[in-house]
Amino acid sequence: MKDRAKKTILASGALRLAATAQGPSAAILMYHSVMPDPTALADILGGIAHSEHEFRAQMELLSRDYHPASLADVVKNLRSTQPLQKRTVVVTFDDGYSDNHEVAMPILNRLGIPATFYVTVDCVENRTLPWPSRLRFAFRNTTLTAWVDSHARSWTLADLPSRERVFLATCDECCQLRGQPQEEFVQRIERELKTRVPGESGSLMMNYDQVRGLARHGHIVGSHTVTHPNMAYVKASEASAEFTESKQRLEKELNLPVVHFAYPCPALSPHWNERTVEQSRAAGYESGVTTISGLTRRGDNPLSLKRMRPTKTAEGLRWNLESAFAGRAV
Repeated sequence: MKDRAKKTILASGALRLAATAQGPSAAILMYHSVMPDPTALADILGGIAHSEHEFRAQMELLSRDYHPASLADVVKNLRSTQPLQKRTVVVTFDDGYSDNHEVAMPILNRLGIPATFYVTVDCVENRTLPWPSRLRFAFRNTTLTAWVDSHARSWTLADLPSRERVFLATCDECCQLRGQPQEEFVQRIERELKTRVPGESGSLMMNYDQVRGLARHGHIVGSHTVTHPNMAYVKASEASAEFTESKQRLEKELNLPVVHFAYPCPALSPHWNERTVEQSRAAGYESGVTTISGLTRRGDNPLSLKRMRPTKTAEGLRWNLESAFAGRAV
């Protein structure tokens, strides 16, 4: 019944009419992974992967009914007096999975949709999964039925909901670490749980040839930090290092300026603040996207832009976009 009501509202044109009163805005969509069967890697990626079929349907929807634009053009509009084009949508990807190049890019190229790909530098250089994926796999696949953490708290691992609770609690701790302390934390958990992601799982991340391939096809490559911490919870000096080192290492490999940044949101809130905004400006970034839900409008700070999480279906995405442009919360 709910889906039928949504289709009726969409067909009526009421949301598009309401959008005319809201003024121009842009929806920045946040994707991660696109693969033929996301369920096959649910223990690693959780729910962040989209199926190739549904992603193609969503991109065809954007190409047909909206105005796909590059992030650079939207940022340029924000910095000038030129208004945003109505029904503008920007496609972005976080982390740096190899399917971004192998699966998503061919679909985007065929439809002429520009995208921005934010790369977690250590994960690409070392071909290792981001730490949340490693922890998720360990907690979901351990044969232990109970575990005691470093604070002497006892956790049951008797069922999936229990494992998810301890996984999330552990993420709250790990997200406050960067670099070697973060890696040591993850390795300790893997040892204690007696399981770790298979060695071949590193192939899920892009290599630099693939990252360069994205740039050669006209897409933007941005930074998603070096080691994927919560930038608002690490020390100021550590956050500064994440901004500058990721930028420098990407620029060295790409021989291109890297001026766009995406904040990781691995756990805890907030995942950015005024300090990190100023640090990103000092590091030379022109934009920064967050995971705060909402549209981008004139007057927004380019270094703390909102994004929208896409649904898993094209019709769901259409409803969310039309609702957002009409000023409704989604």
